[in-house]
Amino acid sequence: MVMMIIVFALGVAVGVIIVASEKDKVSNFFSGQKEKKVENKKKVLELIQNKQKVTNNDIEELLGVSDSTATRYLEELEQEQKITQVGNTGKGVYYILK
Repeated sequence: MVMMIIVFALGVAVGVIIVASEKDKVSNFFSGQKEKKVENKKKVLELIQNKQKVTNNDIEELLGVSDSTATRYLEELEQEQKITQVGNTGKGVYYILK
């Protein structure tokens, strides 16, 4: 009986250590993702400074990301009031610095 309690306690301790380790991995992953997003948005702003105006396709090519990811970056920069969208929809839409 005592041995079963010891084995159970050790199992719980090992489980806690594993969960804590995984939590750190998840936290580091999201931290890295946030840093990558900040870095990518800086690249977008630099491109707009250099080209004066950019399209969603320019961002896709620059960052090697999907259309939806490029759109998300541009929308976030718009919400941060760093850029302005010119045009409503379609191929004529481009973005400039605010």
